[in-house]
Amino acid sequence: MTARSALEAKLEQGLATLGLALPDEALPRLLDYLALLERWNSAYNLTAIRDPAEMVTLHLLDSLAILPYVEGETLADLGTGPGLPGIPLAIAAPGRQILLVDSNGKKVRFLREAIRTLKLEGVRAVQSRVEEVEGRFDCITARAFASLADMLAWGGHLLAPGGRWLAMKGKRPEDELQHLPADFAVRGLHALAVPGLGAERHLVVLGRAGDGARC
Repeated sequence: MTARSALEAKLEQGLATLGLALPDEALPRLLDYLALLERWNSAYNLTAIRDPAEMVTLHLLDSLAILPYVEGETLADLGTGPGLPGIPLAIAAPGRQILLVDSNGKKVRFLREAIRTLKLEGVRAVQSRVEEVEGRFDCITARAFASLADMLAWGGHLLAPGGRWLAMKGKRPEDELQHLPADFAVRGLHALAVPGLGAERHLVVLGRAGDGARC
C-alpha cells in the first residue's frame, strides 16, 4: 500500500464513521490539499502537525466533523491558519462563497496557492485582522481562534441576520459560555466524536439574541 493509499483508507474510514457522504471528487482533492500543506509546511511552518496520518485526523476529519452544521450560501472562516476548517469544507460541499481570513502573510500566501492549485471556485483568502474585515456572512467558522467573547467582539459584525456562528472548541467551554456579549445567544452545544482522536471536541453554535430557535 502506498503512503497516499494508506491516507485515503484512513480518510474513507473516518468519513464513514462520521456518516458523511462526499462528492466523488472530494476525497482526492482533500488528499491533494494535505500533500500541498505538507510540502509548504516543511519550509513555512504552517502547522505543528508534521505526520500526514495525524493531519488526516487533526485537520481533515476534525474540520469535517462540523459539516452537518454548516448552512447558508456564504461562509467566513476566521483565523483560518492554513485553511482549517474552511478548505476542507469548501472541498466537501462546493458551491458556497467562502472567505478565508488570517493575519499571517505566509499562511495567506499558502491559502492563495491552495485555492489556485485545487481550483476552489468561490473561495477567497484575505490577509487581515478580523475586526477590519467587511461584509455579512450566513455562517462563520472559527477553530481554536480565541475565547467566545473575544471572537464575537472582533467579528460579530460579520454575522448576517439569521446566521450561525460555529465555534470549534476542545473541552466544553463552561466559563466562556457565561461571558457572551448580550446581543448573542447559544443556539446549540454539541459534543463531536472525531474518529481517531482521543481528545474532547465541542461545537458551540451561536446566533444573534432573539434570532431563531436552538439547533
